[in-house]
Amino acid sequence: MKKVSRRGFMKAGGLAAAVATSEIAFHDGTAQAQDATVDEAIGRTTLPYPATNILENVSEMAVGEVRKFSYPDQESPCLLIKTGQPAPGGIGPDNDIVAFSSMCSHQGCPLRYDAEERTLQCRCHFSIFDPEMAGQMVCGQATVNQPQILLEYDEEGDAINAVAVKGLLYGRQANIL
Repeated sequence: MKKVSRRGFMKAGGLAAAVATSEIAFHDGTAQAQDATVDEAIGRTTLPYPATNILENVSEMAVGEVRKFSYPDQESPCLLIKTGQPAPGGIGPDNDIVAFSSMCSHQGCPLRYDAEERTLQCRCHFSIFDPEMAGQMVCGQATVNQPQILLEYDEEGDAINAVAVKGLLYGRQANIL
């Protein structure tokens, strides 16, 4: 009986796995191409977020003002903020209106906007986020940025629509239930 070294065994096992994977990938690719004609959702890389009107008369919003709304569903509280400074993802006449989930990305505690410091603050564990820098985590227990609600501005109607979420809402496996 021929002895096989550990290295030889691993090489043979790796080669067998590569052949099996390529065979599966080939067959799955063929099946997906056939099924795609039946169901267009196969291979979708973006979630089907609903476009939701969240504010009329945008021009009446004052600097530092905050409006509450829910998006993408009623269980997802959010804050719409007019920061007074152009911001990434900002919309409106001055590109200074942004929106974020109001549940802290750390453990879901409610956030509040401090207009004086121009930050989103969590009172539970003292995380602080910068809404003028796309919800970047500044300090505290959070390890990820605050999920940002992507907005569209209807100049003609002076209205704002929420259209998507950038980041994962706290406590969710997917933002769309």
